[in-house]
Amino acid sequence: MKATGIVRRIDDLGRVVVPKEIRRTLRIREGDPLEIFTDREGEIILKKYSPIGELSAFAKQYADALAQSCGHIVSVTDRDQHIAVSGAARKELLNQPIGKALEELINQRETRNCSVNDKDFIPISTLDKENFTAQVICPIITEGDAIGAVIITSRVENMRMGEVEQKLAAAAAGFLGRQLEQ
Repeated sequence: MKATGIVRRIDDLGRVVVPKEIRRTLRIREGDPLEIFTDREGEIILKKYSPIGELSAFAKQYADALAQSCGHIVSVTDRDQHIAVSGAARKELLNQPIGKALEELINQRETRNCSVNDKDFIPISTLDKENFTAQVICPIITEGDAIGAVIITSRVENMRMGEVEQKLAAAAAGFLGRQLEQ
């Protein structure tokens, strides 16, 4: 654990303000859930809570099955990073932060199917060079909240995802969203 040198007082209602610099660095937005932990030394630890992170092992299995069925790269994200990746890009994407454009797409609850030459094609991570040529992105919605996305992508030249990939991504996103509601 790293000390920040920032000290805050607890108000009369038991609240403490997390400084803006820390919220910005950790991508904590208004309304984001935080998990509270304590340890034996009396420390209180706040951790950004990812509902989809609870299903990471399950999401990995689903991504593997989906990638095997469709032959493309499949990624499941929360609102911050890629939590499950299957296919050729696993090592480079797993645990990588998602790109700002993808974060906005998730927040807008928009499904996207496009190729690299389309004007609405977006980077799915913060990596400098992704080399993806086609993508289907479908948000994961649970209890009315957009909590992540299922992405089917490819590096095959002149690739264009079709209705089948779009339906597969929508089915996966719907299924993962319902798993979190149970």
